[in-house]
Amino acid sequence: MEADQTVLCQLLAVDLSDYCYRVCSRCERVLPGDNSKCVFSSASSLCKFCQSNEPKLLYRVLMSVVTDTSVKTVICFDRAATVLFGCSADEFFHFTKLNPKAASMVNQVFDGEMLRMTLTRPKNLNAQHMRVTSVVPLRSGFQPAIVALRQLCWTKSASLGDCSITNNSF
Repeated sequence: MEADQTVLCQLLAVDLSDYCYRVCSRCERVLPGDNSKCVFSSASSLCKFCQSNEPKLLYRVLMSVVTDTSVKTVICFDRAATVLFGCSADEFFHFTKLNPKAASMVNQVFDGEMLRMTLTRPKNLNAQHMRVTSVVPLRSGFQPAIVALRQLCWTKSASLGDCSITNNSF
């Protein structure tokens, strides 16, 4: 595969088991500590470079996509993932804390979504997956995940904290 490649693809699955990591809100350097659980820990929130103690979350989302020739696992970082999710990683994290079933519903919301992605080889030679540097939804009625999930979770038929897809409108 070339250095950069733009492909038309269909989104098969999104892995949200480890979808974000903590960085300094000033210099955006990765903060030490357990970044695998997307939690704020005051013990390791101090940035060693700029001495800020204000962390924020950034997206790191693994996705399976299918092109006309193959199925690929790609990784989507903050700028590209924000297009699909429609909000910051912080906002999505807090939304899923209030609505625990929302994270598991992301795959249902994105099921079969057609996208144009620009994929690049990782700069780190140890990395396993192609990087998504640009993503453009191709469906005219595309709704970011946060918009669709809010509609599902805050409809009159959904009870508090129990959102579920009851129809196949997505």
